[in-house]
Amino acid sequence: MGGGMVARLNRYSVLCGAMCGIFALTLAGCSTPEEKAAFAKRKQPPQAVIVKSANGSPVDEGSTQQHYKDGYPSFNAPPTAANVQINDQQAGDLVKQLTALGSQRKAGTISEAEYQKRVAEMRKLAAEHGQDTLQEIKQQGDQPSQTQN
Repeated sequence: MGGGMVARLNRYSVLCGAMCGIFALTLAGCSTPEEKAAFAKRKQPPQAVIVKSANGSPVDEGSTQQHYKDGYPSFNAPPTAANVQINDQQAGDLVKQLTALGSQRKAGTISEAEYQKRVAEMRKLAAEHGQDTLQEIKQQGDQPSQTQN
């Protein structure tokens, strides 16, 4: 009597194990193309940041990277930032400005043409501000400093 019970138990455990395995494999294959694309995008390496010199040409990494005598790069020198980051106050001001512009558009207090004009101005500023600032810094560095006695 005991042998039949064990055989029945073994059949059920094998059947349950097989069903669980099939269920797990079925779930593993369930993903939409959008989910696959989002996963692939998360796994992509970050975009390279290319710093441009004051004249607009890319900076030659060979001139800024230190190398050992055997040719391998040295990572002993700390990296320097291309420019200072904006502070919290500046970021808050930009958020307020952009939020106000979006609210005006939503409320209809400015026309679509005026909204697009302001957006174009901001994009132009974003594209040119860095080079303009670098030119100003370079000009300030070229001027001799005046000291008062």
